[in-house]
Amino acid sequence: MEMVKRFEPLALLIMFLGALNWAILGISDGATNVMSDVFGTGTLLNVVYIVVGVARLVLIPRLLDAFHIHVGGPHPRGA
Repeated sequence: MEMVKRFEPLALLIMFLGALNWAILGISDGATNVMSDVFGTGTLLNVVYIVVGVARLVLIPRLLDAFHIHVGGPHPRGA
């Protein structure tokens, strides 16, 4: 788990850039996709989308901790 924590800042940056892309898509009504403008269409763009998705998955444990959801721990209402 410590190795995953090392990648959290990078994952946060990648997730932030992906969120900016989605915001620009929403503002421009789908006319401007920064990712496809930068990386073109095809396999490289798909790899970029996969990297953004994995970055989001890496941050799920931090999100669960922020909401005080502990997987596998005792139930908050008692046993």
